[in-house]
Amino acid sequence: MRRGDHGAVAVEFALIVPILFLMVLGIIEFALALRDHTVVTSNVRMAVRVAATGAGAGAGSCHTGPEEPPCAPQNSPALAQEAADAIQRSGTEMPEDYIEYILIYQANSQGYPGSEGNTTMPTSCASTPSCVRFTWRDSANQFRYSGGTWDSSTINACFPGTPSAPQDRVGVYLRARHPFVTGLFGAGITLSERAVMDFEPMPSDMCKAGEHE
Repeated sequence: MRRGDHGAVAVEFALIVPILFLMVLGIIEFALALRDHTVVTSNVRMAVRVAATGAGAGAGSCHTGPEEPPCAPQNSPALAQEAADAIQRSGTEMPEDYIEYILIYQANSQGYPGSEGNTTMPTSCASTPSCVRFTWRDSANQFRYSGGTWDSSTINACFPGTPSAPQDRVGVYLRARHPFVTGLFGAGITLSERAVMDFEPMPSDMCKAGEHE
């Protein structure tokens, strides 16, 4: 090979290597993001299955402390805390503090919180009925109630329901932030997923005639 050919190869190598390096980093970054998206999807599906079994679990409990919002037991159903705890217990590789918030709510026929016909997901439950929000508390090492109201006594899990009071459905929405390791493709990417299920019917002795009519 002539000296000029050696020089051309060196120049081509110098041009190609950075591109290949970026491609490898990109594959790694987006593979990690895809892993976390799979975690989010799995967690949401698991949490909604747990929530769907808790229609008769009653009201949740309130925690006290400087980081805790004003709360009454009627603010949040016990099923919501159980769903949030299930996400924490999942043992996934994604750190809990990557999760920005979790919404547990009564779903309309479109699978979203709020009135019938709504197809948007709020970032909080402040103005959305039958919706509660949970966030991670480092001090408690747990997901905790952070806002919203859903009175457990209003949940209708009596099969098959009535035209005026159909059987309710529960939804879980999780939003997380995946940070990129290298920073070459931005600071990170937002990941979110939603899942909805019918409540498992409560025992017939808990569904008294006319209770949800």
